[in-house]
Amino acid sequence: MPYSFKKLVCPVLLSRKKIILFFLNSLQLFPEALSPSTIHRFQLSSVGGKSTVLPLDLGGFGISRYAFDHFLFEKAKNCGVQFLLNTEVSDIFFENEQFTIHASGSTLSADLVIGSFGKRSKADVSLQRSFLKKRSPYVGVKYHVRSDFPNDLVALHNFKGGYCGVNAVEKDVVNVCYLTHRDVLRQHGSIPELEKRVLCKNPLLKEVFEHSDFLFDKPEVINEISFETKEPVFNHVLMTGDAAGMITPLCGNGMAIAIHSSKIVSFLLIRFCSDASYTRAQLEHDYAREWRKNFASRLWFGRQVQRLFGSSLASQVAVRLALYSKPIAQTIVKSTHGKPF
Repeated sequence: MPYSFKKLVCPVLLSRKKIILFFLNSLQLFPEALSPSTIHRFQLSSVGGKSTVLPLDLGGFGISRYAFDHFLFEKAKNCGVQFLLNTEVSDIFFENEQFTIHASGSTLSADLVIGSFGKRSKADVSLQRSFLKKRSPYVGVKYHVRSDFPNDLVALHNFKGGYCGVNAVEKDVVNVCYLTHRDVLRQHGSIPELEKRVLCKNPLLKEVFEHSDFLFDKPEVINEISFETKEPVFNHVLMTGDAAGMITPLCGNGMAIAIHSSKIVSFLLIRFCSDASYTRAQLEHDYAREWRKNFASRLWFGRQVQRLFGSSLASQVAVRLALYSKPIAQTIVKSTHGKPF
């Protein structure tokens, strides 16, 4: 072949959405043995706890990052993929049609590099990506718990200054993850106080926090979660998943976008490696075009919908909209979730 992979920098991706079910099954990558939850219903609640439940036409499945990452890791190893574990990329340079990657004291070379390093990383800093210049006020907090939360439900509960998603994953574990503004956290001094004095004002969240067995010694916390526009191709690196653009968590579709973008880039890379007439410039142009066609409007729409959440009045309006205008509510869900691929 005219081109070959020397090192392909591409960490494993994951998904929770059923819109990628056909794709995973076609590659024998659906983790059925892990018994992921099967989701058919969506619950939305206001700050005060008023709620409604909508059917999810496309449905979904719930699985934790750790479980699915490990599942894909083993699959890839069996296919001959070589992994560099406990290794962090610090610099990526491109010159004379070749990449040089500095990673944890080692220097690697590659013909192609895929950036799938998530929301923000040391590589973003090295590349001097513009979105890092804008400070983000959002803080994410995540737990895994055991509770009697329904296995077929994904819930989105509002509280003053943020919202919390709840859904079952594998082996009777429930994922609880919320997003809030750093000023709200500072106001209350600590995460436990924030949960006690703010989140638990919503009786549905109070039920979760007071009647669950928490499996983490302490929550996982991510600061400065950015929803700013990013570039799908930067310095010749093809960005996928959150590295290319992050949809607001309330849309619950980031993992499906990560899988879908990896499918798009994979097909284009196969062409690049097998067709000498297909240039790098064409590869980058085609990937950027396909990424924007499939995801740009959904990310924009997600940012607009997020404005409905985190305040008492706006969350009441959102719940009333879902209660009394279900066709409109379903249209909003479809606008952020895309189509099966």
